[in-house]
Amino acid sequence: MQIRQLLANIHTQMFIDGQLVSAHSGKTFAVYDPSSGAEIAQVADGESEDVAAAVGAARRAFESDAWRRMPPAQREHLLLKLADLVEAHCDELAALETLNQGKLFGFSKMLEVGGSAQWLRYMAGWATKIEGSTIDLSLAFPPGVRYQASTRRVPAGVVAAIVPWNFPLLMAVWKIAPALACGCTVVLKPAEETPLTAIRLAELAHEAGFPKGVLNVVTGRGETAGAALVRHPDVSKVTFTGSTEVGRIIGAQCGQDIKRVSLELGGKSPVIVLDDCDPRKAIEGAANAIFFNHGQVCTAGSRLYVPRAKFSEIVGGIAAVADSLVLGSGFDERTQMGPLVSARHRDRVVGMIAEGRAQGGEIVSGGGAVPGDGYFVKPTVVANEHCKPLSLVRDEVFGPVLVAMPYDDLDEVIAAANSSEYGLGASVWTNQLDRALQVVDRIEAGTVWVNSHNMVDPAMPFGGFKSSGVGREHGKAIIDAYTETKSVCFAY
Repeated sequence: MQIRQLLANIHTQMFIDGQLVSAHSGKTFAVYDPSSGAEIAQVADGESEDVAAAVGAARRAFESDAWRRMPPAQREHLLLKLADLVEAHCDELAALETLNQGKLFGFSKMLEVGGSAQWLRYMAGWATKIEGSTIDLSLAFPPGVRYQASTRRVPAGVVAAIVPWNFPLLMAVWKIAPALACGCTVVLKPAEETPLTAIRLAELAHEAGFPKGVLNVVTGRGETAGAALVRHPDVSKVTFTGSTEVGRIIGAQCGQDIKRVSLELGGKSPVIVLDDCDPRKAIEGAANAIFFNHGQVCTAGSRLYVPRAKFSEIVGGIAAVADSLVLGSGFDERTQMGPLVSARHRDRVVGMIAEGRAQGGEIVSGGGAVPGDGYFVKPTVVANEHCKPLSLVRDEVFGPVLVAMPYDDLDEVIAAANSSEYGLGASVWTNQLDRALQVVDRIEAGTVWVNSHNMVDPAMPFGGFKSSGVGREHGKAIIDAYTETKSVCFAY
């Protein structure tokens, strides 16, 4: 699709109760092309009045016979139809994602659009497989009366889904597909940096035949629209993916309101290379773990632990990979790494690199922003050979920045890997199964990959330990997140 044609057809209003609407206040905010810094469009800036309208529409849709009593097979059919429409609009959606988020166009097609269709189809199948159980009870009063109980899984209600900017379309589908499969209705709040594919997704859901009000999109800022959505009394469940800092605020509000919540938060994932691993495999794996999606991944392998004897070889190899990467627009086929999402985020990442250098980290490759237009940061490798307490080791950077440290024995590296407040992901690189299992057993993380990193699948639960979140996405586990258990007791 030509960019000029795409720009002419971008929809920038919110989608509420089956139609595109402007913000109640009339306010808008700008969204930008990260590769050039140029403004793409002005998008509706939703606030509390708009959130109230969207939640009201979602509540009416949830309580209506058209949705609440819809046969599960019909919900499955609608989700499958939406998957087909997402695929049919692949080039359009991928171009929107690359234009607004900056990722490579090929990745947008394969991961954002292709992955979204895959997740929609997987979750569609669960709509007809949600089930309860029967229970024989031991109640003995009054004499002669017997009891039997059954359980039912019922939809939680209106879901507030708040998603980040690193995978805007895919993360939206991660939330809405299981919620809709379970019979909930949704108000989706995309990140203010990347709202465009969320609006288009809602239009496609309407085209697929979802009743009005079932899926609504409110664009706006986190401190206004997002906060109002979390606080709204008619929201029964909040699902949030984003920073741990914001997750703590949302979790506290939901705790005060006694509201169901799931949180997929930050990470500082360790990549542990064992001494039997081929250095070439370790170099390629560690580079992919940190530089994929420009390091803007919650499970990015941002802490590298290497046997001391192989430290210089492996760190030097990763630095050579970093130096070779071609930076540019995601629409350029020569590009291997795109920009960061915003000027603010670029400046934050560059500031964290400078802080790490000041604290004693050795910049082996990269180390700053790329001069010129766009929000580019050089892929950066920092050697921390003496294992100093760098902020780069402790804090999530969310950019293409790797800090590498040597170790001498397995107990030492396990302790170092687990010393983080985060526990979202980790990987171990080895040719020996028994050693891999030893590390897997001892690592505190929601997902531990062996000889791979950042791999996700709709059937595999995903979430974090410790400050990396509460609850799990994907697989059978996600059904619990969007349903309540209702017990029914029969006397006879």
